[in-house]
Amino acid sequence: MKTNVNLWWILAAFFGLMAVVYTVWSILAHPSLVWYNAIEWVGSVALVFVMMMAAMIGFYTARVQEAQGGLLPEDSLTADIDDGDPEMGEFSPWSWWPLVLAGSAALAFIGLAVGEWMVPIGLAVFVVAIVGWVYEYYRGYFAR
Repeated sequence: MKTNVNLWWILAAFFGLMAVVYTVWSILAHPSLVWYNAIEWVGSVALVFVMMMAAMIGFYTARVQEAQGGLLPEDSLTADIDDGDPEMGEFSPWSWWPLVLAGSAALAFIGLAVGEWMVPIGLAVFVVAIVGWVYEYYRGYFAR
């Protein structure tokens, strides 16, 4: 994890440097214009935003590593498989509800592009999929 944090900070510094180089280069490429008219704003602003996004990810991964309290077994190259936590969560490999949920979201978004009459149908299927996924352990063969 520490390597990932350092990598994101290095990328943020690189994109910040490239934003400065790109902006200065665009000013020097057009010496006859006033400096604020010579700047190619789209590329300069895009590089600044990429720098800010890399810094945000670096900040987030640093905070996560700090909250973990050190190096996890999954992050160590010398750790065995048995060193990690055996319980990673509860998953339903037989469940079809995530596929129905994704299809309903796709139907609603296609409705935004094609025809507004499809959006309520997509939202209705979305509600059915959410209810089905939440309550799949309370009915049928896998009821508890």
